[in-house]
Amino acid sequence: MTAAVTQIDHTPRAARPERRPFEPGTRMWDDTGLITFSLTAGSAFLLQTMEPSISAVVDEHSTFRTDALGRAARSIASVMMWVYGGEEALAEADRLRTMHATLNTTDAQGTKHQALSSAPWAWVLHTGVFAFVEGNKYFSDKPLTEADKESYYQEVVQLMRNFQVAPKEIPASFAEWEPWFYDQVDNHLQVTGTAYDYLKVIRSITPPRQVPAPLHPVWRAVTRPVGRLQYFFTVGTTPQNIREKLGLEWTAKDERTLRALGWVIGRTVPMLPERVRYFPIAFEARRVERDRQRLRKIITMRPV
Repeated sequence: MTAAVTQIDHTPRAARPERRPFEPGTRMWDDTGLITFSLTAGSAFLLQTMEPSISAVVDEHSTFRTDALGRAARSIASVMMWVYGGEEALAEADRLRTMHATLNTTDAQGTKHQALSSAPWAWVLHTGVFAFVEGNKYFSDKPLTEADKESYYQEVVQLMRNFQVAPKEIPASFAEWEPWFYDQVDNHLQVTGTAYDYLKVIRSITPPRQVPAPLHPVWRAVTRPVGRLQYFFTVGTTPQNIREKLGLEWTAKDERTLRALGWVIGRTVPMLPERVRYFPIAFEARRVERDRQRLRKIITMRPV
């Protein structure tokens, strides 16, 4: 059974809400740049690799197998630009659309896949909604209320407009989004080789090109605990149905461990200095905004 989706916009194109960058005071501005973003980014990408068209395109064009760290760094930097880039956020969205316009492929069954097809293009951002809610569930000391989820979702709707996602791909509210999302998880996502490759890659991090071959054993020894933890977080924050589809083991003990780690992380991260708590682009954007506000205050108080 397919969940019904109410389109959010039936007005003529010229009358639709405009694209606009995010500003301070939004949930996106406060939460997206936190380092805990990376803890559920893995499950979001895993869900993307199980969408048939995304899987086919990623399989042929992505560098996640050969340059895992570089791809991750570029992806995180791009997401930071979506929220903290000001007017450049819209330019970044346009850059990504232009880049993906040529990322097309044909799978072994002869089915053609295009990265900019409306459903796959939207699915990338939909997995972000899931990752945010799931991340808050495990790695935050402030549980989301239903009103919080709705407020955040409406900000994502604006992000989707910035990325020119087709209105037909956007449920009208979080209350509609949630059953729609899990219907996609249950009935549309497929087991793919790309998904298994991704799980293998995050568990054993490929050495960057800059690391000489003789040092690869040292690299693997040093990064093995990081890879195991990232794999653990990815599997743990992935929907149970997906774990079952992929044959991933997750025990009650694993769940207790994840919740315990999440409890510690959720109470430790807020105490860290802002420079450590946020990714660099997010930190600098927040610092510049505070400087701007101080300048505005001084200008307002100037003698006239």
